[in-house]
Parts: sequence; structure tokens; C-alpha cells
Amino acid sequence: MANDFLSMLAAAFLAVVVVYAAKHALRKLTGYVLPKWVMPAAAGLSMLGYTIYAEYSWYPTVRDGLPPSVAVLRTVEDSAPWRPWTYVAPLTTRFMALDLDKLRHPAPGIVEGELMLIARWTPIQQVSVAYDCTNAARADLVEGARIDDGGVLSGAEWRPIDATDEGLKAACNGG
Repeated sequence: MANDFLSMLAAAFLAVVVVYAAKHALRKLTGYVLPKWVMPAAAGLSMLGYTIYAEYSWYPTVRDGLPPSVAVLRTVEDSAPWRPWTYVAPLTTRFMALDLDKLRHPAPGIVEGELMLIARWTPIQQVSVAYDCTNAARADLVEGARIDDGGVLSGAEWRPIDATDEGLKAACNGG
């Protein structure tokens, strides 16, 4: 967040420098004087422009930085009144992913892995999950829940999920 703030200020400073140089060059060459509001307007527009750019480039940058073995399962797009442009093009603010290289197979038809919950400006959260590929079910392996070597779940319950669930498809079909 601090990096975005400093980058936004740098964009404003650069805009002010460019307008200042253009203002003096234009006055020297043509005698025309730019209105006083041009410099603060350029600074404000550059800050707004950088902020919009940073918001929209966050998800592609993070996604492209993930290893090729990570499958993005779902994205969440938001729109907000304080960002009216998001009603035209919704903004991806968080997503869920699964690292296919780290999947474990404790029993036939059972797959264990770590779901990564990734959101802007928050640390990555990991949730241990198990998928029953045969019965299209999922169990969150939290608070001591586990699957033994025979594929028996203890400390949690299987929850039925749709066979088209992205996490189930990625875990059971390898992506």
C-alpha cells in the first residue's frame, strides 16, 4: 500500500515537472501563458490515472508471478461508488488458487491440497482442503480435521459440491 502511495506521488510530481517545463517553453516560444489551474489539474489527473492503473494491474501482475503449477479457481470482481469506473469494468479484488504440484493423494479418489486465498493488500491465507473426486465433495481440514492413510475423514464432514466446481476439477483432473 505504501508503495502504491509513493508511486502515485511520484506520478504527480512528474506531471507537475512536465507541465512546469511546458508552461515556460510555451510562454517563451509563443507568449501564451497557461492558466494557473493546469498544474494542480495535471497532478490530480496523474494521481487518479496511476491509482486506476495500479488497481487494474494488480491481479494480472500477481497471477503472472505465480508458478505455472498454480491454477486460479475463482476471481471476485467488485464495483464501488467511490470508484465509478468499476461499474463499466469491474475490478478484480481477490482470487482463489490451488497449487497442483503440492496436491497429496492419501487414498484413491481423495485429494488433499492448500487453497490460497489472495486479496489485495492482505497476506495470503491458506486453507487445507480435501476433495472426494468420486462423490463430488469437499472438506475443510481445519481445527485438527484430517484424513488418514485409508481415506477416512475425521474432525470434519464432507460437503457435497457441484461437479463443475473449479476446485474439484483442478484437484481431480490436474487442472
